[in-house]
Amino acid sequence: MNLIVAVDKNWSIGNQGQLLVSIPEDKRLFREETLGKVIVMGRKTLESLPGKQPLYGRTNIVLTKNPDYKVKGAIVCHSFEEAMEELEKHDENDCFIIGGQSIYEQFLPHCHTAHVTYIDYLYSADTHFPNLDKDPEWEMTGESDEQTYFNLCYTFRLYQKKNTD
Repeated sequence: MNLIVAVDKNWSIGNQGQLLVSIPEDKRLFREETLGKVIVMGRKTLESLPGKQPLYGRTNIVLTKNPDYKVKGAIVCHSFEEAMEELEKHDENDCFIIGGQSIYEQFLPHCHTAHVTYIDYLYSADTHFPNLDKDPEWEMTGESDEQTYFNLCYTFRLYQKKNTD
């Protein structure tokens, strides 16, 4: 299973229900990587999307504790276990965890690849992602040349879970 995330220097991912910044190349990469695939997100992440609607061209799985929650165009699961059962119907290489914080935390142990947009800036934030640079189970296996968007510098990083067998 994969995950895809944009983080700042503190591995922060959001503030007050919104992404920290919108970088066109990051959005393009996200679209490229996830189109035609399965994406898993929490309810708050879904509600932060344009029109609070599932993303087009993908199988959207939304995790919520609310038993009455329904959203057209998405599979709604009410537990981690239920979401994992749904994911078992798909090739794990086609599954992407897209947030938010609690969803990343629950699924990280089951992921083998992390696509990280690393933004060389510190934002005010209230949600975070585990720092993979400090996690002995993960290693960075690739990094793009430094990119810029106005005054922001960022890189696209690829992390792989180390073989722990």
